[in-house]
Amino acid sequence: MTRDLTDYDALSFDCYGTLIDWEAGIAAVLGPWARRSDPSITDEDVLVAYSEHEAAVEAEAPATLYPDVLREAFRRTGAALRFEVSDEDADALGASVPDWPAFPDSAAALARLKAHYTLIILSNVHRDGFAGSNPRLGVEFDEVLTAQDIGSYKPDPANFDALLTRVERLGASGRLLHVAQSLFHDHVPAAQKGIPGVWINRRHDRPGWGATPDPRVTVTPALEFPSLAAFADAVDAAFAKRVAQRGALEGARE
Repeated sequence: MTRDLTDYDALSFDCYGTLIDWEAGIAAVLGPWARRSDPSITDEDVLVAYSEHEAAVEAEAPATLYPDVLREAFRRTGAALRFEVSDEDADALGASVPDWPAFPDSAAALARLKAHYTLIILSNVHRDGFAGSNPRLGVEFDEVLTAQDIGSYKPDPANFDALLTRVERLGASGRLLHVAQSLFHDHVPAAQKGIPGVWINRRHDRPGWGATPDPRVTVTPALEFPSLAAFADAVDAAFAKRVAQRGALEGARE
């Protein structure tokens, strides 16, 4: 599908999985824990074991703050694997969000994108968690919406209703792209709300879904890129082309 990236005024972003490497952050805690019980288990194994449990906790208890979601999802993962999870283990994951690394291209790409668009966060965390991560991203977002603000977690449609309400107040209705890695959390519900999506396919070179549940339905985002840097390259090229076309038109009129 062809899209003119200059037709849009705002980008909404998933943060964890798209801008912040949540799989690396989760695996840094769960991997060493799991290998105490089974030295052969890989980070990917434990991420796959974990994925459905976090989504289940968020759906069952949408008012729960994200650190407690992480703790409960960890305990359920341990029960499923039959590995012990101590309170200290659970707390280590619950407190870990500010330590999760940004993807190497996030800060530079966001700085380039901010030159062209209003930037909005729509994230499945709590306010303090995002505040801890934001310095790693290097830009000031124009709007920040967290699960704590909304009272539910993606893929709940309420999160995208809240996004659309905020975008309407900004005067950018119909000119929004949603930028995300997760088909399950983001692209399926965004498409249901008529929001075109940009898939930052961070796992393009790896099979499976990792820490993200299988989306279970088919969804085709409007655009797909292997990295945020590749998306920023496309945006810069689109705006440069528009400037060149305007220059040519003005030259023809003279």
